Amino acid sequence: MKINVLTAEIYNKIAAGEVVDRPYSVVKELVENAIDAGATEISVEIAGGGKKLIRITDNGCGIGKDDLKLAFLPHATSKLKSAEDLFTVQTLGFRGEAIASIAAVSRMNIISKTENGEAHSLCVSGGVFGEVTTAAGANGTQVTVEDLFYNTPARLKFLKSDGQEEADVSNMVARFILSHPEISFTYTVAGKVKFRSFGDGLKGAISVVYDAQTLSNCFEIAADKHGIKLSGFIGNQNFSKPNRSYQSLFVNGRYVVNQTVGSAVTNAYGAYLMKRQYPFYVLFLEMPPEIVDVNVHPNKADVRFADNQIIYGSVYSVISSVLDGNSRALEYLADVPKTAVTEQPATHSAVQNDTLQKSTQPYETMSYQQAIKELQFDISPVGGKPSEPRFLEPAPVKFEVHAPKGEIKGEPKEDFFAENQRYLRETEKMQQERIDPAQLEYKGELFRTYLIYETGDNAYFIDQHAAHERLIYNRLREKWEKREVVSQPMLMPYIVNANAQEFAFLKANFNILREIGFEVEEFGNTSIKVSAVPMDLQSMNLEVFFREVLASMESLRAVRLTDILKDRLATSACKAAVKGGERLTEQEVRALIDETEGDMGMKCPHGRPVAVKMKKSEIEKLFKRIV
Repeated sequence: MKINVLTAEIYNKIAAGEVVDRPYSVVKELVENAIDAGATEISVEIAGGGKKLIRITDNGCGIGKDDLKLAFLPHATSKLKSAEDLFTVQTLGFRGEAIASIAAVSRMNIISKTENGEAHSLCVSGGVFGEVTTAAGANGTQVTVEDLFYNTPARLKFLKSDGQEEADVSNMVARFILSHPEISFTYTVAGKVKFRSFGDGLKGAISVVYDAQTLSNCFEIAADKHGIKLSGFIGNQNFSKPNRSYQSLFVNGRYVVNQTVGSAVTNAYGAYLMKRQYPFYVLFLEMPPEIVDVNVHPNKADVRFADNQIIYGSVYSVISSVLDGNSRALEYLADVPKTAVTEQPATHSAVQNDTLQKSTQPYETMSYQQAIKELQFDISPVGGKPSEPRFLEPAPVKFEVHAPKGEIKGEPKEDFFAENQRYLRETEKMQQERIDPAQLEYKGELFRTYLIYETGDNAYFIDQHAAHERLIYNRLREKWEKREVVSQPMLMPYIVNANAQEFAFLKANFNILREIGFEVEEFGNTSIKVSAVPMDLQSMNLEVFFREVLASMESLRAVRLTDILKDRLATSACKAAVKGGERLTEQEVRALIDETEGDMGMKCPHGRPVAVKMKKSEIEKLFKRIV
């Protein structure tokens, strides 16, 4: 086997595949460089979803003439000097891969000027260097990237549509606005300003990215737990979103998606969220750099903590205390003095109105090292250095199954597996069973809900509501499938306010929405206007409908309108069906069973069985007539 030493052209393209796989990652790397350069004003401009043009302009410290070519070399960086620096990284960038990788797969130009120097320019096309020339420019740096992946067509082919790529860039810029609210950002798409922040703090940043109303639905927190600072905004108990695109976590100023913190927040909200709803949060975790490893992901999208249990416990306890409204919450809310509470746990209203009496004794805080000792977490020494924490993967959650009293673990009294198999066989037989309705003899009703029929040696209990609901649903669905699309104009258009990713998702599915009778169009930067709805669904709750549509982002990248509309039809059928507790006449009972055509395996639209069968032998066993 012959070993080949790769050329710079090849290994830069390989690095580009990991570091800058999409336009949004190019924006991420270049904006991080601008922030590390001390910029207070940053402009981001894109066209063609970032494939055609990306331009980042900042007023940072700039790059000198002699360093311009060095900036394009692989592993050239101003942020590290030794290997030990990796363990105390405090800048957003540090590997020195980004500019070389981007330049290898695009036409790239940098114009830069230091405070006391002249502006100079350098172009690099597909990794081929031009000459450094004198240029005109203000203090700072402007980086222009054109024709991304023009020389790697295989990579270009796998990019998303312009709209989807634009949405992901918009999402990344929004995270920068939130993570660095002290910096003024201007974000322009195809000549149109999408975001403009003013560097006036986090509240202003949230208002720019979302809206001012969002703040009124949030708690602002500022906590110090085990030497870890947790701050930001979390949605209140009634404020949720249909997907996770409204969740932002920043660890030491870096935007990451982390399983440990995400699970802690989700579990803290567990008692307050409905199914397929997700908490809103903009959270900042600040901790000593030596207990967090940022060099674990090619594009720095995640981090690894020295001890996941302490991080999880700290985040969970702070957020659950605020949501549950106990007395400790007063210590974690940003606008409440950090003093101890001497009363019993507070109610939600007491926390929100700050009506509890507080003593003047502050809570004792605990350092990270004290927390390790107090909680007795095992952090094994690495390389003979006991003081260095060990970076662990998230620990799996362990569950124990406890046997009921009187049973020996591992030896249940009954073979539940065999019992389940019998149940499944009976269910399958029931689903295939059909009986001529004329053979069913009506014997009466039970609790004004269950209709009793007899035939031969079998008795059938029919849930009147479930049966009627299924029949109505079948009629509605048949009518829906054969229907002509007729739209009903609305007196007042309905506006769907969305973020950039949701907007791109809805826009990509306009054709599907229009096919079933909605009239939809763009309305402003990231909003959708609904002017008409399907005639036969005009009474639907549009807010609920579009929340369910946007929830599809969590699983499939396509609107599952068929499933959503089935739910709407099922709801209509449920409302129209006869209810449990209503007495039916014998004529209504006969009409109902005739319409089922004797299908004993029928289920209601929500999956509940319509009929339950009991054999004569099963009833006789209950009375001990037989064994």
